[in-house]
Amino acid sequence: MRPRAYILAGLCLLLFGCMPIHGQISSKASSGHLQETSEEKDPIAILEVGAAQSWNFSGGAATFAPNLAAEVTPIENWLELEAGVSPFYTRDSMEWDTDLLFKKPWTISRKTEFMLGIGPQWVHLKQNGKVTDSIAGEVAGDFMFWPTGRHHFGWFLEPAYDCSFGGGHQQSIGMSAGLLFGIR
Repeated sequence: MRPRAYILAGLCLLLFGCMPIHGQISSKASSGHLQETSEEKDPIAILEVGAAQSWNFSGGAATFAPNLAAEVTPIENWLELEAGVSPFYTRDSMEWDTDLLFKKPWTISRKTEFMLGIGPQWVHLKQNGKVTDSIAGEVAGDFMFWPTGRHHFGWFLEPAYDCSFGGGHQQSIGMSAGLLFGIR
């Protein structure tokens, strides 16, 4: 368990402490002209609606769930916060995963962004009549694609790794995909 904690702490330091603040080109600067209309401004939040799949390392079948998340940018080109929820249901269990990710964004092009995030996750599991709650850590990459270059509508892919800090130290990998909606 201790090596995983050191790895997660090291990723946090690398992700948020050692990278230059100006690691991303602003969409305003790359456009070559000032944005004049309110339609060209960045959204105040981005809504992610899609589906998630998770595979537990200890065995069992892959599980599928709807996925809903909202993302805001408190520090432009440096920090994005994403809060999301996914309810996984199987024949004999129900699991709700709720997470808060702290992400570092990079603009690859006008139409493509990548973010690397880390954060806590709360797992509520009801299985065989027993309810357990645990805290986990999550590391996720987030690829966002905006077909028109404007942040009105797009799609995303988000691979993730989860490690529970509760009994059994469950580990899983997953993938979320869906649509992006810029909220202005």
